[in-house]
Amino acid sequence: MNAAQLQDRLPALLGDALISQSERLGEVTCEIAAPRIVEACGKLRDHDAMRFETLTDLCGVDYANWGASDEYQGGTGSPGGPAAGGGAWRGRRFAVVYHLLSLRYNRRLRLRAALDDDAPALDSVVEVWPVADWYEREAFDLFGIVFNGHPDLRRLLTDYGFIGHPFRKDFPLSGEVEMRYDEEQGRVIYQPVTIEPRTLVPRTISRPAGDPGNNIAENLGDNTVDNPGENPAAQD
Repeated sequence: MNAAQLQDRLPALLGDALISQSERLGEVTCEIAAPRIVEACGKLRDHDAMRFETLTDLCGVDYANWGASDEYQGGTGSPGGPAAGGGAWRGRRFAVVYHLLSLRYNRRLRLRAALDDDAPALDSVVEVWPVADWYEREAFDLFGIVFNGHPDLRRLLTDYGFIGHPFRKDFPLSGEVEMRYDEEQGRVIYQPVTIEPRTLVPRTISRPAGDPGNNIAENLGDNTVDNPGENPAAQD
């Protein structure tokens, strides 16, 4: 079954849980209604023609400011996102993306569920794929996405006292707080960040073709000559 045939079968299987679907580079992406995500995943896992029994990855996405920079202009667009030819993102800010694999048919499928901007949340798929446990904890920790029904939804990568979600686009690069060991109190404490925010600008020197500065031997100075045997330093 190729990508086109897979797309032909998905609407009948998923019904109105399937909002839209697209194909790019031979891979199919389905936009799934967030309230129906567990139902859709269960069908894709159990149906004899699908058998997506493996969840290879689950991640959160923050589309804030996506497409606003010239760097992202001219894209082909995606369902709910920028139109063909570029433009700022017009869909919901947060989403959860699921990468599925069918070992029986050697086939892959991508699902995406868009979430509310203010309180991103949807049901956990741990009951469908137990491996989603830590994936969902990671998305909760880094993006603040809540997975309803998760058996142990705690932070995974940051400290329990961490403030904020570091993969959100509006999270400050220097963080919200910093921690240090306090000699007087004899414990680790949190305090406001003392690092001044700054923007790092790469200092890259780009020279046009034919510029004498591109000659490495000349830039290295007197110690580099055409014949290494004539260089006393090289002989040592």
